[in-house]
Formats: sequence, C-alpha cells, structure tokens
Amino acid sequence: MTLLLARHGQTVWHAENRYAGGHSDIDLTPAGVLQAERLASWARKRGVDAVVASPLRRAVETARPSALACETELEIVHDLREVGFGVAEGLTLDELDPDVAARFRADPAAHPFPGAEHPAAAAKRAAETLRALAARGSTVLVVAHNTLLRLGLCTLIGLPVARYRHVFPRLENGAVTEVAVPADRAAPAALLSLNVPVP
Repeated sequence: MTLLLARHGQTVWHAENRYAGGHSDIDLTPAGVLQAERLASWARKRGVDAVVASPLRRAVETARPSALACETELEIVHDLREVGFGVAEGLTLDELDPDVAARFRADPAAHPFPGAEHPAAAAKRAAETLRALAARGSTVLVVAHNTLLRLGLCTLIGLPVARYRHVFPRLENGAVTEVAVPADRAAPAALLSLNVPVP
C-alpha cells in the first residue's frame, strides 16, 4: 500500500524559516499557489484516487486543486495538523532563548520547545493516521506539514524520533515523498522516494 506525501506550498513565513505550527494559519505565497497547481497536474497524471489534507489553510489551499483535478472530494483529517511548537510558534530559532534553542538542536525529542506538543506524541499521531489512510488500498495523496510528516516517517520506517531533523532535514514545499506501508502494522514501511519535485 503506497502513500504519496506532499508538504504544503510555500508560505509567507518560508523565507525567514519561522515555526508555523498547528496554531498558525498563514497564507501561501504566489510561489506556493503555483506549487499547488503543479501538484494538481501531477496528481491527475499519477492517477490519484483520494486527496487528504490537514485542516490548516496552507494545506487545504495546496490540496484543493489536486482534488479538483482528480475529480474527488477533498477530505480534511484533523490529525494531520502540524505539530504545535509552543513558545517557538511564529519565531525563528535565532529569536528563541539560546539555551532553549541549543537543547532543542541537540535532542528535539528530549528537549522540545516549552509548551510544544511532544514529538513522540506527534509522531504516534502521524504514523497511526498515515497507516489508516494506507489501509484503504487506493492511491492517496496526503498534503500536510514538514515536521509532522518527518516525525511520522521516522516512526513508520523504524527510526528514532530524536533523529528526525538529521535524517530528514526538510521536506520541500510541493515535492512528493512516496512510502510503501505494509498491511502488517508491526512491519516497518519502506521509503520509495524523497522530495521528488513535480514538473
């Protein structure tokens, strides 16, 4: 069972690399809108059966053109929302308390931002949601978020959650990552492709 995972299009916070979590509903840039249009064209050619998105506007606006192109209803899944970043919400790493930022960089699972959703909990939420979507047996395009998808990938593949920033430095806006999810929930998933740009 294969899932097609896409990070939403570029946002107005992208250039400064601000933390946009589950509590920040920010706009796409014109480049982000174009990425959504390209993803839609790719999804139609790929033969996507279902399009699923996080409830946050940047994900919905990225996913909606794909749903229209594939002639399917856009499904909103609450558990695909981005991780909450607590005190880091809306800030860059350089704007945070240096000690908080240093501890996070050293081990984001052991030292999440104060007030943030714990990475282990977010990883579990993401992996369970993605497994449930894969179990449908159809070709599903999932449009969600950088941190949530990286955490979910680590859990699905069997990698330590604490390594998510090193193993997956970033998912590119509008690019597609393909993962094969076995029916056996105890078996690890296989990463088939990562950050493949759509033409």
